[in-house]
Amino acid sequence: MKFIYCPICGRKLEEKYSWDEGGVPYCPEDKIMYFDTPRPCVMVAVIKGNYILLLKQSYIFKNCRVLLSGYVTNGENVEQTVHREVYEEAGLKIKDLKYLGSEYVVNNKKELLMLTFMANYESGYIKKSDEVEDANWIHIKDALDEMRDDEIGKRIVKKVLKEIEYTEQFIK
Repeated sequence: MKFIYCPICGRKLEEKYSWDEGGVPYCPEDKIMYFDTPRPCVMVAVIKGNYILLLKQSYIFKNCRVLLSGYVTNGENVEQTVHREVYEEAGLKIKDLKYLGSEYVVNNKKELLMLTFMANYESGYIKKSDEVEDANWIHIKDALDEMRDDEIGKRIVKKVLKEIEYTEQFIK
């Protein structure tokens, strides 16, 4: 997020030098610096044996499937976000959450800090939310083909394949 006006008093921000950060938007009224910050979000690969949960959400990618993802909301940590998003979008409970890394994404002028995870299925039946067109367990060996346009998602799946020591030839 790039600040132009102070969210407290509404005054137009001025640039103030901040050592190694350079010029930073600053409100002299409230004496606060407003650093540009990307919006935090999560992406999770949910695993059930040799299957992975993939969603169809045409507003993300028209012709491919994606991993489950969502934004961190105020008042929750990223682990809570992962559990909430999996339950909201797919109706499932997960366990054994593992952090896989982060990705910086610029998407339609939005700057995102994507925190990526894998988790094991714990319980429940797929019950998709209204924002999800389809949700299914796909054999993990077919996941990369199903995600043809989702470069970040494919990187996550490749990390998962290494984590679970899946050894088929399709890992490139």
